[in-house]
Amino acid sequence: MAAPITIALDAMGGDFGASVVVPGAAIALERRPDIRFILHGDENVIAPLLAKHPALKAASEIRHTDVFVKMDDKPSQALRAGRYKSSMWQAIEAVKTGEAHVAVSAGNTGALMAMSMFCLKTMAPIDRPAIAGIWPTLRGESIVLDIGATIGADAGQLVNLALMGAALARAVFDIERPSVGLLNVGVEEIKGNEAVKEAGRLLRENESRQFTYHGFVEGDDLGKGTVDVVVTEGFAGNIALKAAEGTARQVASYLRAAISRSFMARIGYLFARGAFAALKEKLDPRRSNGGIFLGLNGIVIKSHGGTDAYGFAAAVELAYDMSRFGLIDRIRDTLPQTPALDTVAV
Repeated sequence: MAAPITIALDAMGGDFGASVVVPGAAIALERRPDIRFILHGDENVIAPLLAKHPALKAASEIRHTDVFVKMDDKPSQALRAGRYKSSMWQAIEAVKTGEAHVAVSAGNTGALMAMSMFCLKTMAPIDRPAIAGIWPTLRGESIVLDIGATIGADAGQLVNLALMGAALARAVFDIERPSVGLLNVGVEEIKGNEAVKEAGRLLRENESRQFTYHGFVEGDDLGKGTVDVVVTEGFAGNIALKAAEGTARQVASYLRAAISRSFMARIGYLFARGAFAALKEKLDPRRSNGGIFLGLNGIVIKSHGGTDAYGFAAAVELAYDMSRFGLIDRIRDTLPQTPALDTVAV
């Protein structure tokens, strides 16, 4: 039997703090009974919530701190004020010291990235970590990165995103040579800004044993699942993510309105209830909750700040899977072996 996976939780992070973190951890434990938790935060808040979940309480330890990062704190301010004391910092530090295999927080994204970089440092030759998301598609799932860690990227940084994304795809999807595409405004080689065009040239000319370079992909390819890994910089990636989540909610709203429009529509719904339930599950953004910080010497998962317990559980399960897959070792094995890195200034 495999050893348990220990997950450090920032119990005070997000819009709802421990009131979502604790029941979310309880849901994840039901599905992954070999998880152990270290909950960092205010014991006076956490303990009463934990008492409602006996199995979770038995698998958890509380590390008390009454300092936490607010959602509107600037990253530099949070780093100065919360370093060594906040629930967010302590969850990350538990990964650094080896007490936990992975940290999960629904807190302030900028602060989480700043603290993660400061505490865990980046892998050589990565100079800018990325947030990767697992994206539902018509073919199954793809990986999209960066979805909001940093704004803008040069050609070398885009190549590094391709390397890390491919390593993640091999771990998650068990594909020996995943396909990688660069998000662009067209598939023609003459289109796009200079960084994207140069990254495309480098990936074409320096074939990697780790992945297959597909070429440029467009926005509609995200949903089609044209490639296993879609690479873009954080500004475009975050907009794409939020647009997809908003579209899913919009479609769900249209369906609810259509079903309740008339008596016959409601009758039709009764006959197609199973199909609608399956569609609702597919459109639920909580199922894909959790962004993976890539490029660090440790695994950190960012949950959506406004999610509920079900969504937070998905982020915890993602953290579990990344640790079980040995993500850090897979990325380390990938980076030195890629010819493109010798060509690109990083």
